[in-house]
Amino acid sequence: MSNQGLYIPLFKSYLRLEKSLSTKTVEAYISDIKKFALFLSDDDTMDEQRLIDVSLQDFQTFLQHLFKEKTKATSQARVVSSLKAFYRFLQEEQIIINNPTELLEAPKIGRTLPDTLSIKEIESILAAIDLSTYEGHRNKAIIEVLYGCGLRVSELINLKLSQLFFRDNYIRIIGKGDKERLVPIGETAQKAVLHYIEGIRAKLKIKKGMEDTLFLNRRGNKLTREMIFLIVKETAQLADISKNISPHTFRHSFATHLVEGGADLRSVQEMLGHSSITTTEIYTHLDTDYIRSTIAQFHPRY
Repeated sequence: MSNQGLYIPLFKSYLRLEKSLSTKTVEAYISDIKKFALFLSDDDTMDEQRLIDVSLQDFQTFLQHLFKEKTKATSQARVVSSLKAFYRFLQEEQIIINNPTELLEAPKIGRTLPDTLSIKEIESILAAIDLSTYEGHRNKAIIEVLYGCGLRVSELINLKLSQLFFRDNYIRIIGKGDKERLVPIGETAQKAVLHYIEGIRAKLKIKKGMEDTLFLNRRGNKLTREMIFLIVKETAQLADISKNISPHTFRHSFATHLVEGGADLRSVQEMLGHSSITTTEIYTHLDTDYIRSTIAQFHPRY
């Protein structure tokens, strides 16, 4: 066939020019196709013609191979997506008549529950902060706001002084899609923020244009997302917390503790700024000890 050896380059051009996919996405697709082609070969050389003469069984055997290699379900699903796109392209180009991936199913990806911190772990993290430094008081205020208000990182770094309404116990947040919401803020978080504003921030030489930005670095400039990640990681290490923690962990913990404490989902949805309550429903998980104690307390035959 005249197109032999050109299937993958043709597909790559199609993804870039016709689908306008990013370089990173295109490379991921091509990597998956090449991995499959090498799997099909009898040696370490890749024969693109072998990609044309495949069956559903070949794909299933390949997925079993990925599973045995402990490839994550999400990565397996991406491989299936790449293969389906490749063979749809070959069919559209009339290189093949029938699409062998039509009946191919991606592995089920369970909706994983986000990591959360216990109240004790959050207290340990806060207690580990060195309050003898400028950064210490700022970092304490940051973590109090992350956990106390359930903010996204982008919302935290863009939070303005003009968005704080402590007299009424709330802050005004501009979330995803420039949607505005009001989030209650408790006394503990307010105290930490006020101490930072009055005792620390007031002494900074603030960069032009940053006068209204709440959290600043030593040079009076806005903090980056990366800096917030670093602050959280380092503070967790100081507290000997072994969980994989990110700023979002405090948002998850905020929501989980509210729901476990009896808050209704609609209220939590509003505070988190979720457009759909389905997203908020992930926080309705209960730990097994709580479920077991509830059964023991109320079931007559337990």
